[in-house]
Amino acid sequence: MAKPYLHALSSAKKFGGKPEDYLEIHQLMDSSKGAIADNRHRALTHTSWFLSTILERIFGITMVNSDGKVFSVRDIGEQHILEDYGGKFIPTAQDFLQEIPYKTWMHNQDLPPSRQALEQNKKQTFFKYDND
Repeated sequence: MAKPYLHALSSAKKFGGKPEDYLEIHQLMDSSKGAIADNRHRALTHTSWFLSTILERIFGITMVNSDGKVFSVRDIGEQHILEDYGGKFIPTAQDFLQEIPYKTWMHNQDLPPSRQALEQNKKQTFFKYDND
């Protein structure tokens, strides 16, 4: 599924209530698309760790929908992830993290690429004005 509202419709169908009862949960789960627009965004919000640690801390363990039914926030998150992965699995954070090549900046031996670019831009700007 591509949009939080479609996930919310699915949650309402499965758990009762209205899509709006679930929309904020699904919006948070897909908010990581703002960091990277391809499916790597899922590394931030589509893991078992995110469900049990972050999602429940933000929304609580349970909520009540507009039909007055109590539902598990984790169940909504699990449904979201399973829908995105064709019902096959819920990845762990390790599944994503072990695929990231280890770089020297991760151990404070260098600057990360974004900071290197910023530092380079500062130097170029400094020299540009210095030569005028």
